[in-house]
Amino acid sequence: MAKGSEIKDLGIGDLARRTDTKVQTIRYYEQIGLLPEPLRSAGNQRVYGEDSLRRLAFIRHARDLGFGIDAVRELLQLSDHPEQPCDDADKIARRHLAEVEDRLKRLRSLRTELKRMVDHCHAGSIADCRVIEVLSDHALCDHEH
Repeated sequence: MAKGSEIKDLGIGDLARRTDTKVQTIRYYEQIGLLPEPLRSAGNQRVYGEDSLRRLAFIRHARDLGFGIDAVRELLQLSDHPEQPCDDADKIARRHLAEVEDRLKRLRSLRTELKRMVDHCHAGSIADCRVIEVLSDHALCDHEH
């Protein structure tokens, strides 16, 4: 974006399109305080500027990376104070990474168990169905999930 071409007076629909965010989501982010209440036009319509556009893009990207609302809130508070050291942001990202690693571990275990269940299914009747049998008795699973 060229210097001096600050964006202002975006309506909520324009902001939604520019950030690929639903209007309802923008309103929700305002309700929970992630986005500040916007200015209002003479006709009482929400009016957004470049700061709102940047902030919403930040929120969207953080959410796309799987950060929860509370973590996004913490990261936004940190980004509002750029002179601070980034230790806290790093801690938040490391905590999220550990959660993702744990989820991946559980998903790999789940995949292994589902694959084993499906591989032992011989397309007979439900009375002989391995899928139904395993789902009925957790003790038949090889892994904790």
